[in-house]
Amino acid sequence: MGSSLDTNPPNADRHITAGGSDWLWAVFVVMLLSDLIMIFWAFWRPRGTRLFHQIAVIVLTTATIAYFSMASDLGATPVRPEFSRGNTGTRQIWYVRYIQWFITLPLLLLELLLATGLSISDIFTTLFMAWVFVICGLVGALVATVYKWGYFVFGVMALLYIWYVLLGHGPRSTFASGGVGRSGYLRSAGYLSFLLMLYPIAWGLSEGGNVLSPTHEMIFYGILDLLAGPVFLFFFLWSLRSVDYGAFGLLSTKHTDASYGSGTGGYGHGGAGTASGMSHKDGAAHTNRAGTGSGAPLGGAGTAGHGTTATGAGVNGARAAV
Repeated sequence: MGSSLDTNPPNADRHITAGGSDWLWAVFVVMLLSDLIMIFWAFWRPRGTRLFHQIAVIVLTTATIAYFSMASDLGATPVRPEFSRGNTGTRQIWYVRYIQWFITLPLLLLELLLATGLSISDIFTTLFMAWVFVICGLVGALVATVYKWGYFVFGVMALLYIWYVLLGHGPRSTFASGGVGRSGYLRSAGYLSFLLMLYPIAWGLSEGGNVLSPTHEMIFYGILDLLAGPVFLFFFLWSLRSVDYGAFGLLSTKHTDASYGSGTGGYGHGGAGTASGMSHKDGAAHTNRAGTGSGAPLGGAGTAGHGTTATGAGVNGARAAV
C-alpha cells in the first residue's frame, strides 16, 4: 500500500487502493494550484470588483481541503452496501466529499445566478435545492437498504428544479450586463447542467449500486470535480472579463468602501466627484442613475444630480425578494 494508506489504514473491506490515493493526491495538487492562481487573480482585480473571484476562491479552497483528506484516506466511514460484490462486507463511504459539495455546489450556482436578473428569492430557492441534492446523496449513501433509492429520487427531483432555473428561468431574465453577459451565462449554465447530470450516474454506480470500486469511484468523481471546479470557474470568469462589473448591481454599500471610490466612476459613497450612481435590479429591470453630488456617507443626505435630494443610504445592487 501507499504511504497514506499505511499511516491511515482503510476502515472498510472495499476501500481505495494505493493507486486511488495517488490519483487523489494529483487532484489535490491541481485544486491547490488553481486556488493559488484564483487568489492572485482576485487580488489583481480592483477593489469592489472581486465578488465572483472570491466565490471561486472559497470553492477551490474547500475542494483542496477535501481532496487532501481523501488522499490521506481520511473522511470515510464503513457502510454495508445493499448489493454485495465478492466477499466484501463493507464499503468506504466518503462523507468528507459531501461536506465539500454542501459548500461548493450552492456557491457554483450563486456564481452563475448573480449574473442574471433573477430575484433573491429565486436564487435562494435554487441554492436550497442544491443542499437537498447533496444531503439526499449523503443520507442515501449511508443507508444499507433499498430505501436509499428513495433519497436518490428526492435528490434527482431537486436537480430537476436546478436545471429548470439554470436552463429555463435564468435565460428568460433580464441581463443587465447585456449580450456578452447573457452569452457567457448560457454557455456556462449548459456546461454545468451537463456535469450535474453525471453526478447521479456516478452515485448509482458507486455508493448506490456498489458496481464501481472505491478507486474507480474516486476517478469518476475526481474528473467531475475538476471539470465542475477549476475548469468551470476559469471558463466562466474569463467569459465575463469584458463585462462592466457595475452592470451587475453588486457594489457594496458599506461606507468603508469610500476610500476606493472617490472621484469619477468610483464605487464609494464618501468621496467627492462624480458618483457611480445607483444600480437597481429587481429581476426584471436594471436602472442606472448617475449624478454629480457630494457622495454623502451612508445614512446621510446628499445632493444628487439634476437637483434631486436623496435622503438615507443609496442601495447599490438591491434585488427584490419577491
